[in-house]
Amino acid sequence: MPSKTPTPSDFPSQLTVTVTPTSTSSAPAPNILLLLHGLGDSAAAFTKFGEALHLPETTVVTVQGTAPLPFDLGGFHWGDDVSFDSATGAIDMDAGLVRATRILVEDVVRDTLIRKCGYSLREIMILGFGQGGMVGLVTARELGIRNNEQQSGSLSGVISIGAPYPLSGSRVGPTNRSPVLLVSGRDSVVVSDEAVRRTKQVFEFVEVSRYARKGDSMPSSRDEMLPVMQFFAHRLRSRQGVPEGSMEIS
Repeated sequence: MPSKTPTPSDFPSQLTVTVTPTSTSSAPAPNILLLLHGLGDSAAAFTKFGEALHLPETTVVTVQGTAPLPFDLGGFHWGDDVSFDSATGAIDMDAGLVRATRILVEDVVRDTLIRKCGYSLREIMILGFGQGGMVGLVTARELGIRNNEQQSGSLSGVISIGAPYPLSGSRVGPTNRSPVLLVSGRDSVVVSDEAVRRTKQVFEFVEVSRYARKGDSMPSSRDEMLPVMQFFAHRLRSRQGVPEGSMEIS
């Protein structure tokens, strides 16, 4: 059982973190939802999404990307570097995620959520968008490898919206048992059939949900959000369940 609700001051000072505590109890919530924003976003903006979920018995922790984008582009990213896709000219999400993964594994999950606050891996879920989804998947894998050695289990789950397991991530070793939900648009170039197969080489349980429309943006309707809420309902530890109104995204 968790011993305390995390606060921003529990995390290393170099990290920008927001904490949205549960409103359903004064005791530490039995679940942590770790939110990781997409490339070019910020913790402040992504926190609003976490607040809109209204998940019972769940404390939402939003972590900001580990480096600002260059050239006055605004926002933050999770990559070891910034590279551009030669075909599209857009910033490449898969730019190496070693540094960000280490910070999330050691500073956020192990040192703060587990050691300081008393949570177990089974009480922690990750939801990431775009590049945040990629680093979330790699973080889950790294935590699984380290915890297989200690026989400590796996995460409650990982939801990655618009991103598969990255090409730059290692696929050596046993499959990870953290359940994964991949969310993407119809005919997604990023979350392609090959990318789904790559993700399944790393994780034992992978579910894929595709929008009826094209585009890998965040869910924008009740129907698009429903698979995410069902994943929450199946994986989060909550006696009260997920309120029906939580599916409405404004």
